Amino acid sequence: MKKNVPITVARGDGIGPEIMASALSIMKASGASLRIEEIEVGERVYLGGFTSGIRPEAWDTLRSTKVLLKSPITTPQGGGMKSLNVTMRKALGLYANVRPCQSYSPVVRTKHPILDLVIIRENEEDLYAGIEYRQTDEVYQTLKLVTRPGCERIHRYAFEYARLNGRKKVACFSKDNIMKFTDGIFHEVFDEIAREYPEISTEHHIVDIGAARLADTPEQFDVIVMPNLYGDILSDVAAQIAGSVGLAGSANIGDSCALFEAIHGSAPTIAGQGIANPTGLLIASTMMLIHIGQPKIAELIHNAVLKTLEDGIHSVDVFRDGQSKKLVGTEEFSSSVISRLGAIPKVLKPVSYSEREPSVNPHPRLPARQKSVKKLLGVDVYLHFDERNPQAVALQLQRLTSSPLAVSMISNRGVKVWPDGFPEVTCADHWRCRFLARSEGDSVSPIDIVRLLGDVVELGLDYIKTENLYTFDGKLGFSLSQGQ
Repeated sequence: MKKNVPITVARGDGIGPEIMASALSIMKASGASLRIEEIEVGERVYLGGFTSGIRPEAWDTLRSTKVLLKSPITTPQGGGMKSLNVTMRKALGLYANVRPCQSYSPVVRTKHPILDLVIIRENEEDLYAGIEYRQTDEVYQTLKLVTRPGCERIHRYAFEYARLNGRKKVACFSKDNIMKFTDGIFHEVFDEIAREYPEISTEHHIVDIGAARLADTPEQFDVIVMPNLYGDILSDVAAQIAGSVGLAGSANIGDSCALFEAIHGSAPTIAGQGIANPTGLLIASTMMLIHIGQPKIAELIHNAVLKTLEDGIHSVDVFRDGQSKKLVGTEEFSSSVISRLGAIPKVLKPVSYSEREPSVNPHPRLPARQKSVKKLLGVDVYLHFDERNPQAVALQLQRLTSSPLAVSMISNRGVKVWPDGFPEVTCADHWRCRFLARSEGDSVSPIDIVRLLGDVVELGLDYIKTENLYTFDGKLGFSLSQGQ
């Protein structure tokens, strides 16, 4: 008999307790070897004064078991409440979000009967860094952070996942035609890592056309790897066009911990009615069982779920007159799955999970690199300036005659407005003012920038942010404005 594996369970909010009860009862009936430790997360914890939705002592439980099966939660609006999912992903280093999306045609209605793909989403960086500011009366900012190590890790995970699971192609979605540095490095590292896996075919899509093709002809994709925001949005799209978001589960994988959950929300409007579809959490549970080394139990449960769906026993979100056989609630669906443990679907393709390494979890093999030659060229100074006339801003800045730096360009919302700007541009009260050495080729030092900022303050101007301008090995490390 296998030793019971410790896992942490969080029942969540809304429909969470109902679908978790379903998952736990089915795993118990299947013979899963588990030792369950429970924590409370979500709305009640938020309202108890913990702005991240989790009590400090719960972290010790998570670090002890290293595995969390979590139902969806409700995050109260306002009051500085943070996303628990984002907090957990960052705190536990859960860098890879894995979302299998598969249609159950002809059992569940879909326009895409042969959809079978996996979206692997970078889980820690991008706009989800959560670094935001209000800088002026009119302008708000969020920072998009992408790192080379983060890109290397998620791309290697995607290729290792494809190799381990018999997938033949990995596609990358990015927007590097616009965001040439952040999405540019994501695409560049994808191409680098792809060369190490010659047996796997690859392709790259700009995210807008990639999204269109995913919605129209998803069967052309196998594994898709994406930055955080695109992956968050498009994995829900893929699940919905497969049949329902209620049918999809996900895994969040890190070097030491993992979190498994349904992809949908807590659905408070139907909580307590006993009609929620537990399938998404059941699929997440099978992913968890594979991760902890119980693949045959996962296979048993997954095939029973497929057989239940195949027999037309459907919850309200997928029930269709003339196609479904019986409309059931959460408990009856669960008992139907339990009664089919050991059954094999005949119409839907049965799953088979081999006794293998429990989880893909490659550590990034970062190549040794020489430190770049970094040269300081100048600084972008951001001003809060209410007058909407670019010439007025320039006249103020041209009074800074004692500095070795001179204003060379002013932009507003990314578009150059001085010199020779476009008069049609509608300006906000937020101005990016680029200062470079007065004589081309002159060196610029950090102390020059400090003195410049002092002069700006003495002029009575309100500077709100600065960004130093560098070259790295002779290549520009900053973007040019539209119109430059």
